[in-house]
Amino acid sequence: MRGRELRGELDAFLGEHEQDLVEFRRDLHRYPELAFAEYRTTQRIADRLGAAGLLPSVLPRGTGLICDVGSGDGPTVALRADIDALGLQDEKEVSYRSTVPGSCHACGHDVHTTILLGTSLFLAQQAAAGLLPGRVRLIFQPAEELPGGALEVMAHGGITGVDRIFGLHCDPRLDVGHVGLKPGPITSACDKLVVRVSGPGGHTARPHLTADLVFALAKVLTELPAALSRRVDPRSSLSLVWGKVEAGSAANAIPDDGVAEGTVRCLDENAWHAAPDLIKALLDSVAGAYGIEAQMEYVRGVPPVVNDEMSVEMLAEAAQRALGPGSVAPTQQSLGGEDFAWYLESVPGAFARLGTRSPGGETYDIHQGTFDVDESAIGMGVRLMAATALTALWESSPVTATDPITSLA
Repeated sequence: MRGRELRGELDAFLGEHEQDLVEFRRDLHRYPELAFAEYRTTQRIADRLGAAGLLPSVLPRGTGLICDVGSGDGPTVALRADIDALGLQDEKEVSYRSTVPGSCHACGHDVHTTILLGTSLFLAQQAAAGLLPGRVRLIFQPAEELPGGALEVMAHGGITGVDRIFGLHCDPRLDVGHVGLKPGPITSACDKLVVRVSGPGGHTARPHLTADLVFALAKVLTELPAALSRRVDPRSSLSLVWGKVEAGSAANAIPDDGVAEGTVRCLDENAWHAAPDLIKALLDSVAGAYGIEAQMEYVRGVPPVVNDEMSVEMLAEAAQRALGPGSVAPTQQSLGGEDFAWYLESVPGAFARLGTRSPGGETYDIHQGTFDVDESAIGMGVRLMAATALTALWESSPVTATDPITSLA
């Protein structure tokens, strides 16, 4: 099968299945499920894979699944999609608006899932025709937003025997038909920080006779981020941003406890490893100056996603051939976190950003209740992931004059 034939088969496949895939995405969008509660989503995926003659294996918790396409001969390439939703209210006025109060697909995981399903069905056809030179492992991962789903997949052998792994994420800053690629770090580390402060409490008329806990907490909120910027190389972009603060219940009473919660993000892995000890030392210094006790709970989240250079080249080759010349765009490392990073600590691979914005249209931000995509991105994603899987398989196998991927251009 030559490259033009592959493109033709993708055209034919999408001509027959693209609208059905759009409807599948809309169904997931109507019924979003949060981390480790994706039971309906998992069953919908398993049913579609089973109908195509595949044998999905649901993870022990009952959410998320793994499924292999092709024989065990040759290399194994994994493709991953995350399936969970966010705890946000859907604010869109569309026919497929979320029917679950306080939950919606505001990060595009319904799109990722649908793209991998479409890719799975196409690759199953290729395998049935004897055109898959190896095995593709499909990972429909739960609980990316928690995070923790990647570790769940790995704990149950999800990447055992995998030679290379690929994933993608919706990027509303890129037009449909484009893919953002970057070798090396493409996301940041992301951890959770909880600070609890305590003091004797008292009356606001006599702050000098007690520890002014609210004032001290305010100093913690402002001085910790400021001090970090002077204690760490600015190129590491170690960032502490607070998202939740609670203290007190009356205007004229100094409370005896308070809490602040936030996230720590970092572009550099070395600074990420050093962050907990540094933040603890700074916290103790600030708290001591104002006579309060401070306890810190530091919850590790995810390391940075660090793309393997060869895997990025495979993605770029597949994108240029499956999406067309000029489809690859450089992209910057973001401060967002992504648990795909855990896979890349064990297996080489790469993470791409798929354009989902209508050309000339509105840019919707992720993690907002208004987020939506141009649904033609689904077909683009199927083209990209199918071509990437074939590229990786054929470039990991002995090359012959008839290898299909050598003639994709």
